[in-house]
Amino acid sequence: MEALLTSEGIIALLTLTFLEIVLGVDNIIFISIISNRLPKEKQATARNLGLGLALIMRIGLLLGISWIIGFTEPVFTLMDHAVSVKDIILIVGGLFLIGKSTTEIHESLEVEEHGKVTKTVTSMGKVILQIVALDAVFSFDSILTAVGLTDEIAIMIVAVTLAMVVMMTFAGKISEFINKHPTLQILAMSFLILIGFMLVLEGIGTHVEKGYIYFAVFFSLTVELLNMRRRKNAAKIRLRKKITQ
Repeated sequence: MEALLTSEGIIALLTLTFLEIVLGVDNIIFISIISNRLPKEKQATARNLGLGLALIMRIGLLLGISWIIGFTEPVFTLMDHAVSVKDIILIVGGLFLIGKSTTEIHESLEVEEHGKVTKTVTSMGKVILQIVALDAVFSFDSILTAVGLTDEIAIMIVAVTLAMVVMMTFAGKISEFINKHPTLQILAMSFLILIGFMLVLEGIGTHVEKGYIYFAVFFSLTVELLNMRRRKNAAKIRLRKKITQ
């Protein structure tokens, strides 16, 4: 723990914590969407429990860092591409994310006869399992980023813990905000399809800079927020006209 008391250690901790939070954005969005399938009173419990189990898993993976790095070693070759365990996990995780997000978009667009959007209620255990399973896929980016910044396991564990606390703190608010605005739900799920496609590409050996994807997402989000403000202002104007008439 002495490494945390040095200036280099503090800088590494702050930098790594920030990067872990950024890398966790897609995870928070996924958690927000799937937890919405639960009754409202159970959503916070499922999110916190799922993230808590994911944190324990990440710490365990960090303690077995040499084992995790071994996942990057090729196990077989397919069409001149050396495939590792990490590649297989990324491909499976990416396909799962694409399939799950596509299903969520389909269900969001399904409308009942009375004009209400259908909502399929699922079990808490299923939601928690999906949170932990997807976090396992995203953990590889997280852990390899940590290894690239510092050799101190203590700093990695503290940074991952702080990032997870931030995720737990804001996951509820993000979930509530997304669920209030159907267009944001579609945008978020489209973002997850993009992330899933990126994971598949990474798995087959094509590296894609995440910065490009995040820029596209934040640009789309900015446009949608401006549209939301425009619709809100238009609604206020219509209300004033009705009052004055």
